[in-house]
Amino acid sequence: MTAVGLAIFAASVPVRAQGNAAVHGQVLNPAGMPQKSGDVKLTLDKGKSAKDQTYKYTFAIDAATGSYKGKDIAPGEYMAVVIDSGKMLDYQDLSVKTGDDKTLDFDMSRAEYLKTMSAEDRKALEEYKKKNAAVSADNAKIQNINKTLLQARDDEKNGKAADAVASLQGVIALKPDEAIIWASLGEAQLALADANMKAAKAAHSPTNDPALLQTYTDAATSYKKAIELNATSKKQTPENLAAYQLNLGQALAKSGDLPNASAAYEASAKASPTMAGSAYFNEAAVMFNASKMDEAAAAADKAIAADPKKADAYYIKAQALIPKATADPKTGKFVLPPGCLESYQEYLELAPDGAHAKEVKELLDNLGQPVKNSFKAGKKP
Repeated sequence: MTAVGLAIFAASVPVRAQGNAAVHGQVLNPAGMPQKSGDVKLTLDKGKSAKDQTYKYTFAIDAATGSYKGKDIAPGEYMAVVIDSGKMLDYQDLSVKTGDDKTLDFDMSRAEYLKTMSAEDRKALEEYKKKNAAVSADNAKIQNINKTLLQARDDEKNGKAADAVASLQGVIALKPDEAIIWASLGEAQLALADANMKAAKAAHSPTNDPALLQTYTDAATSYKKAIELNATSKKQTPENLAAYQLNLGQALAKSGDLPNASAAYEASAKASPTMAGSAYFNEAAVMFNASKMDEAAAAADKAIAADPKKADAYYIKAQALIPKATADPKTGKFVLPPGCLESYQEYLELAPDGAHAKEVKELLDNLGQPVKNSFKAGKKP
């Protein structure tokens, strides 16, 4: 029994083949960057010309890191050669013994190597270094911009919209050709304007003060710039355009420019059908709050067509229509305009526990109009 157990144990232990050796390392190009292509090859023909050499081992260079590795190398005195596109770039001697695991790096940015380069190659290398330095500087700038954008969003959430506006204006000065940065500035300005308006209301100050409304106008200007840049950007998307137009509509509406706000909402809906429900609903809400009932009802109809499950769109439509109710001269009862009752009922069907459900039910009860059975009268609205 013991012998069987020992035999099983012995068989499970891996045994390295006799004579095996391994080598690994990294290859850097003359600019000091990881070599992105080619192979490291091993030959025993150290005394022969390059065209007469044969290679016993070939190890691919990793395109991302410039590293390579090889194993199962027989002991011997080799020349390790870096070859790319049939051209020998660099070489070193490599002596391996049984069981070796050697590190062999190639650094073509060393002074000795650079001296062997032709004048033409050195000129190309200098151009590459300049270009790479510019790319690295641009990448560093982009990283800083991304950090600023994230910080600005945090500032907005934490009631520091003014800080967000200031930091984003600084980013605009560095990179004025990015739509997303202008849109972010518009978002921060919109948040700042809302905060200022809230403070004015709390202090019972005039809410039509031009200085108070100017930040909404500033936000609109930023969104217009984002829309302009998005049109010429390689990264433009219908969703981005729709979002910029929708937020432009919000800024214009709050600044008091309702005609252009309405146009922005319409443009948002056309840019991306998936956002049409939200765009038309915002237009309906803005028009309703401005007591423009015909425009509110028309926009609510569009919102419903885009998203038939948007309960509040039915509520706005009904509220916009009810001022047109008349009294029957014979019975004295109210006669609701076409679509009004149906919109109230559809609201209750979709939002039986909605914010306006109790109010709508009581209104219909007072008017002697039927309420759909799905309304849960006992639940809190």
